[in-house]
Amino acid sequence: MSFLSKVRASNPLVHNITNIVVANFSANGLLALGASPFMADAHEEVADIAAMSGAVVLNIGTLNDYAIESMLLAGKAANRHNVPVVLDPVGAGATAYRTDVTHKLVNHMQITALRGNVAEVAHVVGESWSIKGVDAGAGDGDVAALAVQAALKLKCVVIVTGKEDVITDGSTTYVVSNGHPVLTKVTGTGCLLSAVVGAFLAASEGAWLEAAAEALSFYGVAAEIAEERSRMQGPGSFQVEFLNQLALVTPEVYAARSRIQRLEH
Repeated sequence: MSFLSKVRASNPLVHNITNIVVANFSANGLLALGASPFMADAHEEVADIAAMSGAVVLNIGTLNDYAIESMLLAGKAANRHNVPVVLDPVGAGATAYRTDVTHKLVNHMQITALRGNVAEVAHVVGESWSIKGVDAGAGDGDVAALAVQAALKLKCVVIVTGKEDVITDGSTTYVVSNGHPVLTKVTGTGCLLSAVVGAFLAASEGAWLEAAAEALSFYGVAAEIAEERSRMQGPGSFQVEFLNQLALVTPEVYAARSRIQRLEH
């Protein structure tokens, strides 16, 4: 059974502490996929919610001290209950504050998967890469090598998204070439991707790397089909159709269109 089928069969609860820009889109995307979103950041309950969840997704897009404490409480509770934790270090490297927060989070909990663009991932592990706001700038480094370095340092799955996506646990590395550039024209598609990764990890029974690779490829397939069906209508129509395809793409359609390549180290 594919991980996609397992997500839809198990309807995992995904606890999101995310940013104000994307909360609605992330919740709707998870519902369309077949998961159950829980959007909560109150200090009084985040540990309890994390403990009962299938995955916890932490997103630093709109930061403040209250949200940081919520993330620490939820992440530590998830660790105690063997619940996978996904960290989306939005804009790490753009400001010293964001970079310091990501270092604090990875130092005070065990992350299961880190999902970001190449500049964000680089800054999480103390490497330099140009960044513009929350977007990666141009760079000449080896993305796969950086991802492997980060995975070994953090002892987690690292997902570097871009024109091609790199997914690695430090010993095995996959490259996914599904997707479409129009994803960059809709705010929150990266944040929703992190939430979708959480849903796939929740249904993976510990097969973190393979589940993450399938999540990236599935997400890209949904985007490709959505673009085909909304072509010439603009990013607003694409966004609606993309939510549709998160619900409509079957395991069979996904398998026929998936493009995952294993890299040799």
